[in-house]
Amino acid sequence: MADYMYLLENRLSMAQQAALLKVSEVTRAKGLTIFLVGGAVRDLTSGSPVRDLDLAVQGNALKLKKDIEKIGGVVVGEWETGQSLFVRFPGGVRMEIGSTLSATYPKPGKPVFHAANILEDLRRRDFTANAMALSLNQGSYALLMDPLNGVADIENRELRLVSNYGFIEDPSRMIRAVRFMARLGWQMDEKTLSRYETGKQEGYISAMDSFHRGYETEEIFHEEDPLRVLRRLEAEGWMKHLFPALVSAKANVTELERLRDSQTQLQLQGIHPEVSAANFPLLTAKMAPKEITALKESFARPGFVAEIEALEGESKEFAAQLSGKGAALPSQAWKLLHSAKPESVLWVAHTTKSVPIQAKFKAFYAEWPQARQRLPYTLMQEMRIVPELPGYDELLDKLFFELMDNKLSTVEEMKAYLEPHSPPAPPPPVHLRRARAAKKDAKPAKSRKKIVEKPVEGEVLAEGAPQAKSPIEAKTGKAAVVKAGSAVPAKTAGKKAAAPVKAAPAKKAVAPAKAPAKAPAKKAAAKTAPKAPVKKAAAKVPAKKVAVKKAPAKAPAKTVAKKAPVKAPAKKAPAKPVPAKKAPVKAAPAKKGAKTVAKKGR
Repeated sequence: MADYMYLLENRLSMAQQAALLKVSEVTRAKGLTIFLVGGAVRDLTSGSPVRDLDLAVQGNALKLKKDIEKIGGVVVGEWETGQSLFVRFPGGVRMEIGSTLSATYPKPGKPVFHAANILEDLRRRDFTANAMALSLNQGSYALLMDPLNGVADIENRELRLVSNYGFIEDPSRMIRAVRFMARLGWQMDEKTLSRYETGKQEGYISAMDSFHRGYETEEIFHEEDPLRVLRRLEAEGWMKHLFPALVSAKANVTELERLRDSQTQLQLQGIHPEVSAANFPLLTAKMAPKEITALKESFARPGFVAEIEALEGESKEFAAQLSGKGAALPSQAWKLLHSAKPESVLWVAHTTKSVPIQAKFKAFYAEWPQARQRLPYTLMQEMRIVPELPGYDELLDKLFFELMDNKLSTVEEMKAYLEPHSPPAPPPPVHLRRARAAKKDAKPAKSRKKIVEKPVEGEVLAEGAPQAKSPIEAKTGKAAVVKAGSAVPAKTAGKKAAAPVKAAPAKKAVAPAKAPAKAPAKKAAAKTAPKAPVKKAAAKVPAKKVAVKKAPAKAPAKTVAKKAPVKAPAKKAPAKPVPAKKAPVKAAPAKKGAKTVAKKGR
């Protein structure tokens, strides 16, 4: 199943989408439901170009005439019996807005219409491929209604009658079938073809009314290839019933082919003219003036006749503007070509004999568009001018016009032109590796601080025995001793350890910090001890029973001192404090002369 929402947004031209939106808003304000029906849905499904738009409104479409004119639509004709309006919108959009009706046929070719819903309206149409509808209403937008399985006939490229009596009820459907086959290349299914041949033999066409006769004749001029359709209708013998004077022999075949080439060239440059008005003088080139006048009078849309008659005058006015001073530069001519009426541009491009104007059209087709290939996309990227920037598309158009006029020939000129549109450079991004490195460097400092903040209680120096130094002592060469039985707060201990203390110069008994030192005699220790600032211990502890760090509690002080050389521990492996259970400290009466060494924090 096709995605009709996507098809509506991408297969229709911008002008067609704008026209649909405006009409939908009008009907919504009136409280009416609206549907896209007929050939537009068929062409969207089959992939053919969407030539015109058929809309069905549940209500009287004739009452929308004034509202349609307010939103920019031009009503070029109306059919009161079928409650239909024929409208033209800017951009060459042709639209037919009709009411949803059901029809009965008391006599062939004379329908009687009644108000109905959308499904009943679809069942009274000509062929199943045209009996499909797409909702344009809120809540059901792009919903497909296909009560007669028209999608299957589109896939088979077949025309199948909705009603078995379709050709009898409306004989113009036989002409319409030939026109569709000539345009689309389809065929009628077996039963429809059988009824078609019967209708030709029985002369159903004689019941066709004047409105449908003029309508079908006018539709020839709206075809993309009107000459092919005209020849097919001639071969089937239908032109005798439509307008006998209109034959392919009286058409200017060469100019019709040139006109189609000009139309294709303009479409490649974004100009989409409605070619029907330009087709008329070429298809009727060899017809008598009286015949041309009678042909115009037979058309169902008087507005189409007005477009044909105004074509020549509008084209002369546009040619004067194109050859004037206002279009001297290539960019000025380009803007004028895109702002003028597309039908006038097409007719001037096809009929002009002015050499300067012909040269401009040649440059418009081939030379000027090459300026887009010189747009400096790389330079714009370097200057931070990207598509997300506001006004990017407008800037591209300005650059395109400057290059078209052969300006901005050097890179310096291009940079100077783009500089005002270049946004400031963004701030440099934060380097994540630096932040991670800073965190890693901060971790060892925290570990060192913890060692200082948690001293081991009960540790005292034995008389004459050097103590194993902590990481801070090894670095500073200063001792840190805690009073026995006293608790030191972590913050205070940290501050005391960090404070510098000047120690007395060591005598013969003191060894270097990095080298292992031998235990000196008691007298030497006694002489050096008074020179360092000390505090008296709160409790007197005998020297022999003092527990030294990393030594058994009952070992004599001298023996422990000899076996414990002073070593500077590694930074990453500080000495672990001895648990309280393994190294109990008992207070005992101290001997005479024994002193407890403690560092005084400054």
